[in-house]
Parts: sequence; structure tokens; C-alpha cells
Amino acid sequence: MADSVPGGSLALADDFVISRMGFGAMQLAGPGVFGPPKDRDQALAVLREAVDMGITHIDTSDFYGPFVVNELIRGALHPYPADLRIVTKVGARRGQDGSWRPSLDPADLRAQVRENLEHLGVDVLDAVNLRVSAHGSGEDSIAEPFGALAELQKEGLIRHLGISAASDAQLTEAQAIAPVVTVQNLYNVASRADDALVDRCAAENIAYAAFFPLGGFTPLQSATLHAVADGLGATPHQVALAWLLQRSATMALIPGTSSVAHLRENIAAANLVLPPDAIAELDTIGR
Repeated sequence: MADSVPGGSLALADDFVISRMGFGAMQLAGPGVFGPPKDRDQALAVLREAVDMGITHIDTSDFYGPFVVNELIRGALHPYPADLRIVTKVGARRGQDGSWRPSLDPADLRAQVRENLEHLGVDVLDAVNLRVSAHGSGEDSIAEPFGALAELQKEGLIRHLGISAASDAQLTEAQAIAPVVTVQNLYNVASRADDALVDRCAAENIAYAAFFPLGGFTPLQSATLHAVADGLGATPHQVALAWLLQRSATMALIPGTSSVAHLRENIAAANLVLPPDAIAELDTIGR
């Protein structure tokens, strides 16, 4: 285990402390986040290397695969290190064609939580994010599905709750039902619609876990990003991740990869300090 925590630690509750540089496990599944990985041994090696390098925050879901990624995490890391926190998601199912289908019915959310428990091999989940919507307006009420998760929390099956693909209003609604420790939304140097929500999370000591920090399925392409990276002797990916870490004290990153070399490159970004002039240049990308 590494002595240092990549990006530093973020304490969100007495029993919920995570490395700000986390690992998003989605890409360990097959193409389209569907089916098994092309190289199972390499997928297991990536997970073990992430933990060996000090990462204590892994993001996953049973609908990655489906089931495949959680079973890989269990195969690579169980019994889990005492400081490892696994954050999973519920709120969707996968069709046989690989399609993503919202599933927020309370009865099915209960089933999804139990499936996550089984596939991860644990009696209680560290944290569960409710995946609200990938394409919604952000105005839909989440009281019923989030309330269902809050009941499972009271039953002792979940320690902490979060929301994903959610709006500021939905965070307010969720907070009225049960404490929220993490918001997981799309955010990166080029996609900054959530600027105000990032600041709110920092003010309330809620982790803002930026998914697709490197652009996801459409990787970041920016001449400015490349120019800044060249000037600092770093890669564009590293600069994009470093910018996020410096953007907010409660920013958490969950970049994903199926490559050990790429994993190490991402983690190295936690040690990259961007000077003010570089940040000023990068800030122009999202405007």
C-alpha cells in the first residue's frame, strides 16, 4: 500500500474518507460497457495496482457489464482493505442488446442493492448513488426512489447515500430525506454547466465526483489544453485532471482505464500543480 493518498483525502463522514483521486471501474467491462473484458487478468491487475498506489475510492455499478465489473472487483480485491471505499450506483438496468434502461421503482431498487451486495461480496455497501437521469430536465421529483434507498440505509444495508446525473434542485430534495455525501455528475474542463453545483458541494462538504473527467466517449480535444500541457511537460490528460483537483476542495475524480500504464499516468496528475496562468488559460476552454 502506498504511503500517500493520491490527491489527498476527503473526509465526508467519520467512516467515509476517500482519496480524491479515485478509480472509475466502468471501462473494465467489454466494449460498450457490456460483457466481459477482453483481458480478465489485465482488468484484475489494474484494480490491484490502483489500490497499491494508494487509491481508496472505487466507483462502480452492477449495471456495468452487467455484473461483470463488480465481480472483477471482488475477484481482485476481496477481502477488501480496511480503508477502501466502494461507491456503487443503482437506478438502471441493461437490455440484452446493451441498452441502458432507467429503473427507479422502489422494489427494483431494493433488488439492485441486494445484487450489488452479492456481487461485491459484502454485507453492507459503503455508498450508493441513485442514478437519477441521463437525459432528464432535472425537475423530476426523486423523493420516492431516494426515499427507498434511505429505508435501506435505515435497515443497515447502505452506509451512505449519493445522487448521480442530478440537478441542484434534486440535491435539495434528497437532502431533506437523508444526508447526501456525494454528487456524481458530468464535469470537466470543457463541460462546466455544473459550476454552481460544484461550489455548493464544496460549501456543504459534499464530494463532487466528476464523471467523464477526460471527456468520456468523446475525449477532450482542445488546442489550449495541449498547449498548456506542452508548456508544463505533462500530458493533456494529466493537466485536465489536475485542473479538476484544483477547481474545488471537495472535487473527487473517477477516471477509468483498462490499462495499468494509463492508470499510473492518471494518478501522477495528483502531484501536478498548475500555476495561476495555466489555470487562467484552461478556464477559457469552458466559456
